[in-house]
Amino acid sequence: MEGDTPMHRADDVTHWLQAAGDGDPAAVDRLFLLVYDELRRMARRRLQAERPDHTLGATGLVHEAYLKLVRLDRIDWQSRGHFFAIAARAMRNILVDHAVRRKAQKRGGDRHKVRLDEADAGAFMTAAQADDLLALDQALKRLETHDPRQCRVVECRFFGDLTIDETADALGISPATVSREWTMARAWLNKELSHDPD
Repeated sequence: MEGDTPMHRADDVTHWLQAAGDGDPAAVDRLFLLVYDELRRMARRRLQAERPDHTLGATGLVHEAYLKLVRLDRIDWQSRGHFFAIAARAMRNILVDHAVRRKAQKRGGDRHKVRLDEADAGAFMTAAQADDLLALDQALKRLETHDPRQCRVVECRFFGDLTIDETADALGISPATVSREWTMARAWLNKELSHDPD
């Protein structure tokens, strides 16, 4: 990457993570400024798989993830990579929540009044996309009981769009281990997702 990007300010990110963990409220805002562009890149890449008219854009996904992250004041932040691994998990949870709401709407569960600022951003996710995302989430939950590290690798790579090296940093393992776990996890997930549930 070029210039002074958040990727090149790992020490600053770690400093502000530790300050946030120590209860400094200004640290959370400072941290967000440092990581915002990287979070948007992650969100943009993840949302490329969604419909072009999906109303949950990269900015919305980043802001929702940020709101989840600032509530995690009891986490012992270990590094910049640790932060992005947790951000990837937050993005996974947000997308799954939207898919669940989309499925509820399909069954008529959207017939209630909401304020404009509460409008479901996942409403434009197709039913097939919601089904696929929910199936993936269920498979990831099964994978997590079988191999938690492989599940974390998938979250970082698929939902966080982290590179092999970034995932290795986030999880504190070697790039070779990430590559091996990523290959094994994809094979396992493909097998799980190819089973016909009926």
